[in-house]
Amino acid sequence: MPQGHATRHLAYEAQSLLERLNEQRPFALTLPMVAAAAPSIAAQAAIEAFLAQGRDHLRHIVGRFLTWLESPAGAIASAAQAQRYFAVLRVRFLDLITQFDMFSDVLAERSQHGYGEWLGGLDVVAADALRLPGGWYASPPVICHLDRGPGAAIRRVRTRLPGGGLAPVAVIRIPRERMVGSAIASSLVHEVGHQGAELLDLTGTLRDALTAMARDRPDERIGWQCLQTWISEIVADFWSVARVGITSTLGLMSVVSLPRAFVTRFTVDEPHPPPWIRVKISASVGQRLYPDAQWQALAELWESLYPLDRTVTTRDAMAFRSLERLLPGFVDFLASFRPASLGGLMLAQAFPVAECSPARLRVLWRGHRRRPETLAALSPTVACAAIGQAKFDGWLTATAEVTLLRRLLRFWALQGTIDAREICANAGPAAAALVL
Repeated sequence: MPQGHATRHLAYEAQSLLERLNEQRPFALTLPMVAAAAPSIAAQAAIEAFLAQGRDHLRHIVGRFLTWLESPAGAIASAAQAQRYFAVLRVRFLDLITQFDMFSDVLAERSQHGYGEWLGGLDVVAADALRLPGGWYASPPVICHLDRGPGAAIRRVRTRLPGGGLAPVAVIRIPRERMVGSAIASSLVHEVGHQGAELLDLTGTLRDALTAMARDRPDERIGWQCLQTWISEIVADFWSVARVGITSTLGLMSVVSLPRAFVTRFTVDEPHPPPWIRVKISASVGQRLYPDAQWQALAELWESLYPLDRTVTTRDAMAFRSLERLLPGFVDFLASFRPASLGGLMLAQAFPVAECSPARLRVLWRGHRRRPETLAALSPTVACAAIGQAKFDGWLTATAEVTLLRRLLRFWALQGTIDAREICANAGPAAAALVL
């Protein structure tokens, strides 16, 4: 093909990329949703700024390509060289579209009637679960979305996105089958725990400490090595129990209630502990943070559902029992751990555990029965903890639980929207510009 034809063809294709890029409009102009379903202003601003920077960068490099085509260097380049240059641009364009589509999928479902405001409420719960007294870090924006599958997941803030770039917000995927009951708080706050652990640099430092524990205790070395392998998920479960109490363990039991072969098979091939011991770890964390007879009752309930005798191999049963004996010491080690990020504070002391003691949650629930507005006046995590406590104590039916939580999610979504608007209304011009 003559050089002039190649230049004209590639210039046309590059201009087409720019035209398609111009069609990528901000979500605020394209997505219909009620105000209560919208993500936080911080999350919206971070997403739009991230995508706008990507568009600006792509426009810049496409412009450089077009200038190069018309330059003396471009004039003497072969068609194949020019095509290689253009192919790189097109890959960058496709990466940007992939990122746009990812956030579009997250935001578009908020226009669905009913689901939208529930997601807005979950955003508020997640933000509350990520905040810790003491201001140890700046909480990043969090946004939730629904997806298929049995388990939740998180894409933490500042992790690499497909095609490059760092995530501007933390995105938590909630399985649709979890909507909507108090157990959703267990999955949601567990994923928040992954983000919090990253902000406090917990996983790496705990892994190092567990390596030393395994070295110093040769008779228990294999057990401590197993706990080290699973520490990322265990820390997230610890965070969940610390924020929503027994709601966390009940929700975990719901998630991992699978056929027996999946629950009682001992393996260290995955980052998640085997379900049987994972529930026992969660209950042990609860006993350490909130001493109460309910945790032993819950552990016994779990074992009655999945008894080890005659249901698993002798080798697996022995491995589980060996780990179970380590749990009191391990959980005490975890709760007493003093990471540098907490300035010498023990991990358990970083959480407002007094808010979720079983005794207090029972008082709160009795207050709610006299005055239904009681739960709405609490922080979302404490309200979820109180609902889960009432569920365990047999004070709440499944129908009442779903109805109550739906109302609270809508309330939190609406409250978050009103609070954001008041902030903007009361801010001066400079402050308002920063918020928006």
